Amino acid sequence: MATVDASPGELPARPGLRDALVAFRYRNFTLFWVGAVLSNTGTWVQTMTIPFVIFQITGSPGWVGVTSFLQFLPIVVTSPLGGSLADRFDRRRVLLLAQGAQVVVALLLWLAWVTDHRSIGLIIGLVGVGGLITGLNIPSWQAFVSELVPREVLLNAVTLNSTQFNAARCFGPFLGGFVLAFLGVGWAFVINAVSFGAVIAALLLIRLPRFVPEVVANRPTVRRQFVESVRYSRARPGIVACFIAVVALGGLGSPMAQMFVVFAKDVFGVGDVAYGLLGAALGFGAVLASPFIAGPGSGWRRSRLVEVAMFAYGAAVVGFGVAPGFPFAVAALLVAGAGYLALASTLNTTIQLQVDESMRGKVIAVYILLLTAALPVGSLIQGGIAQVAGPRVAVAGFGAAFLGVTAWLRFGSGLLPSIDDDRPDQAGLATLDPGRS
Repeated sequence: MATVDASPGELPARPGLRDALVAFRYRNFTLFWVGAVLSNTGTWVQTMTIPFVIFQITGSPGWVGVTSFLQFLPIVVTSPLGGSLADRFDRRRVLLLAQGAQVVVALLLWLAWVTDHRSIGLIIGLVGVGGLITGLNIPSWQAFVSELVPREVLLNAVTLNSTQFNAARCFGPFLGGFVLAFLGVGWAFVINAVSFGAVIAALLLIRLPRFVPEVVANRPTVRRQFVESVRYSRARPGIVACFIAVVALGGLGSPMAQMFVVFAKDVFGVGDVAYGLLGAALGFGAVLASPFIAGPGSGWRRSRLVEVAMFAYGAAVVGFGVAPGFPFAVAALLVAGAGYLALASTLNTTIQLQVDESMRGKVIAVYILLLTAALPVGSLIQGGIAQVAGPRVAVAGFGAAFLGVTAWLRFGSGLLPSIDDDRPDQAGLATLDPGRS
């Protein structure tokens, strides 16, 4: 890849709030960001709709947990292959094919609903197919960001990429609440299908050099590449620390979102619009925190950001679980959203900085696999606990366990400082061509 003059995006030694948007100085990144936020907004409309539909059909928190388990489990299956694809083929082409396939899945969900084929099996089956496609998509999506900006603004770009995801998580669920209340479930699936057009258009408009595939004799199988990626990661304490943190995030923190519909209906007794507001609060909290994380936060030690974010996120999950009323729950979710953004963007950046370019997609695939394996298992267990002991006990207990992992990572493991290491042999990052425009 050709080297580019990165001067438009150079960060000062002590970044401030005015530096929070530096990655937007790169045309390719801006196009990708705008397309992604519009597309992910539609995805969040559908994401909020699926548990709503399942709970409407069954009235069971346990079934909501089972659905979440079966929604994310397929991602575990295909993410190693997705990592191999991200390092072997043109990442933009992989993304275009995956987005197009997701359009088909959303339209099939719409067709099933409007034709009254509303069985749990069919809905879960289609959602599972979407999960298989997502597993192929995510490694290329995450690795693609590193092609759009230079090394010195990578944290800023990753943070802004996480911000668009969380901005969509703010707008999407809130929009989803209105759609469910006034238009109906079918429209939620249509909105998601149409929204993929935004990111497809952005990918087509991004200007990149012609992709030249690397010629490798006797290329190892996907399984061998995955094993190689695990061994590679285990030798780097900073990446191991990120893996532990993301397993805790996926298995103990993120399952809280599946319980929103249960809290809205059974705990707080609010309507569909308020249900959407619970999901929107997570995204809004992240949006509020993003100027600090992308600006002054870029000057913090990454280990410090991870420590503060994990403690804040864990405390917020506990706070949501024991919230005495709806307003307190929304406040707790605002804090959780801020913590989630800081944690997710910092973990992603650490891996991007500590991995060789030739291993980028495959290591990200391991990262995604751990997150997506922990999430369905945690969701299934939390749904079962909620069925027996109630949603409050389930969510607050998981939040307390997350705080326990945080304390061990900070005080017991000795791994947290390694997150700050930038390996000097990662020359591949310095040759990325973000301004290829």
